[in-house]
Amino acid sequence: MKVIILAGGFGTRLSEYTQLIPKPMVEVGDKPILYHIMSRYARFGHKDFGLALGYKAELIKKYFLDFQKLNSDFTIDLGSGELKIHSTKKQDWKVGLVDTGLNTMTGGRVKKMKEFINNESFMLTYGDGLSDVNIEQLLSFHKKHGKMVTVTAVRPTARFGEVLTDDHGKVLSFKEKPQTTQGWINGGFFVMEPRFLDLIENESSVLEKEPLEKAQKLGELMAYKHDGFWQCMDTVRDRNVLEEIWQSGNAPW
Repeated sequence: MKVIILAGGFGTRLSEYTQLIPKPMVEVGDKPILYHIMSRYARFGHKDFGLALGYKAELIKKYFLDFQKLNSDFTIDLGSGELKIHSTKKQDWKVGLVDTGLNTMTGGRVKKMKEFINNESFMLTYGDGLSDVNIEQLLSFHKKHGKMVTVTAVRPTARFGEVLTDDHGKVLSFKEKPQTTQGWINGGFFVMEPRFLDLIENESSVLEKEPLEKAQKLGELMAYKHDGFWQCMDTVRDRNVLEEIWQSGNAPW
């Protein structure tokens, strides 16, 4: 099953990095966050990727064109240009890179991947979120209910401490930045049937608005609830949180 990753946005809230590189290329540890996302899918045997590109698409294309060299030890003769590879860390991934337009919206980007999807069921996620979601359990849930779309619903970590009180002001619970106890949100990691593409009108369509709202009204949208780790990278603070987790040596993804 193909995995489509939305990797074309401007990433304006992360402008400290994205003035120079696209958001999916911002590094966590020594690898782009895009690499970490792809590795999660690959761990479950899903290695056929389609990247929906836009902003600074050429930098993502160059990364994969140079992937073997960047992950190898080699000697180069600067006079002749001869390259000798000593050792390399190969990935048996297949990566399709599709320029879906600079100003295309999220739904439009998915629509423009139609030829790549080839009328088959597919998975879809964003190029800026990491999770320990079990991909096989997600797929099993999707196949069991038989609907058009499954979205992974998550409860993110609160940005501030949570204080719960009774009517008199007595503190019943105090937790520093816990996982939120209410309110599931869209965490990406979708599974979709190809007929969903018919609900997307054009390149101006926002995935999270009309297309998914239509699917919901048709009774074709289901939520896979994930209580585990999930963290997006919208801001520098978010990136630093992910970096700290990675450096701890216990990254859950």
